[in-house]
Amino acid sequence: MSYRDNPARVRTLPSYQYPGRQEPGARRIVIISAGVGAGHDGAADELAQRLRRDGFLVDRHDFLDLLPARLGALLSGAYHHLLTWAPTGYQRIYTATEHTRRPGPAVRVLFRSAERRTLRVIPRDTCAVVSTYPGASQVLGSLRLRGRLNVPTITYLTDFSVHSLWVAPGIDSHLATHRIPARQAGAHGAAGVTVTGPVTDPRFAPATAAVRGAARARFGLPAHSALALLVAGSWGVGPVEQVAAEIRDGGVAVPVVVCGRNQVLAERLRRIGVKHVYGWVEDMPALMSAADVLVQNAGGLTSLEAFSSGLPVVSYRCIPGHGQTNAAALRDAGLAAWIREPGHLSPVLTELLHGPLGHQQRIRGLELFRQEGGPAEVIAVAAGRIATSPRTTTARRKEGTTARRPVRLGVPLMAAAAAATVVLGIGTPLAEAYGDAPARFGALSHFLDGDRR
Repeated sequence: MSYRDNPARVRTLPSYQYPGRQEPGARRIVIISAGVGAGHDGAADELAQRLRRDGFLVDRHDFLDLLPARLGALLSGAYHHLLTWAPTGYQRIYTATEHTRRPGPAVRVLFRSAERRTLRVIPRDTCAVVSTYPGASQVLGSLRLRGRLNVPTITYLTDFSVHSLWVAPGIDSHLATHRIPARQAGAHGAAGVTVTGPVTDPRFAPATAAVRGAARARFGLPAHSALALLVAGSWGVGPVEQVAAEIRDGGVAVPVVVCGRNQVLAERLRRIGVKHVYGWVEDMPALMSAADVLVQNAGGLTSLEAFSSGLPVVSYRCIPGHGQTNAAALRDAGLAAWIREPGHLSPVLTELLHGPLGHQQRIRGLELFRQEGGPAEVIAVAAGRIATSPRTTTARRKEGTTARRPVRLGVPLMAAAAAATVVLGIGTPLAEAYGDAPARFGALSHFLDGDRR
């Protein structure tokens, strides 16, 4: 959930508005996320809270706000609509760009346009910058390589699978939740790959029988039925109605559906007779404590929260792109079943609810959180190693070195770049979105692919 969805979030002031001098010994960490869905922001929020408890000053920024001419809103909206209306094209281009060496030219131009604003939100007392979004990592890595940013830059990989655009040259460290995403990041050439385990709100924890009963009563859920919690992200994308009906008709569990901000979806579910439907749920830890199994289609932060809650997880009818690659990675890690055939849904749910598979997954999921030195601790160590100013442009100019200035684009060109790259970090299904996909897909895919090796 981005600050756009939560008016209660306090947004950080730009660096030049911070009053006075910081107290002796204070250190600042800047975290750049993106309000694209909820996973990137959710990880950033929890990292920020833990770092603040460790005594750091933490600034939070949305990468979409760092793009000029309101392009961030355009990109987020376009991604949402194309993921909903052109999933096949999205999958094709995600696959085509999954192993590119670096972003295509249009993406590079767009990222370069965010550099000046990015530098402006990094105060001089910053000791580390953390990204939880691929686009932000690409910008920070470029600034680091060119000497315009002189503090550790760290990418926290929020996905369980790693698309190539998560890995940016110049980033000092890449933090992964498990050895599988760590291995994938290393295969893409990531520097400083470290397995740190996930970061989730500590309220996500295994529930006692009393806690589960109280949560069911609070949400008006059946006291004694097996409950399958069905989530589809903050946007409620994917064939959610179909999945809810299949769970209900299978008779193994009662579907409990969270639609996020998608009120239209919630109304459709109620019309087809799904009894337990929710929009945006403020207290997801309590709702998870009421459930017996999680059914998901994206493999993001909600899956990690389920592991922390001691719930078995199943991936089913996954959204294209990262939804399917995350499902494969979670399956390979032994953390979540991936159902590829509708006829397997009821048997797998039965096994997860009552058999040894569910028991094994609960144990493996909880083990993720028992690693020593979580991501916040690793970031704190990196931040403590720095003693120089985060910006070196002025010094370079005094020494006679000509620093490269960010490319300044006209609004029409920026809009064209945005239209060609509607999803930062994972590819863009414009081919299908404009209708005559077969005629245009080849040229567009070649344009977006960038350089390969």
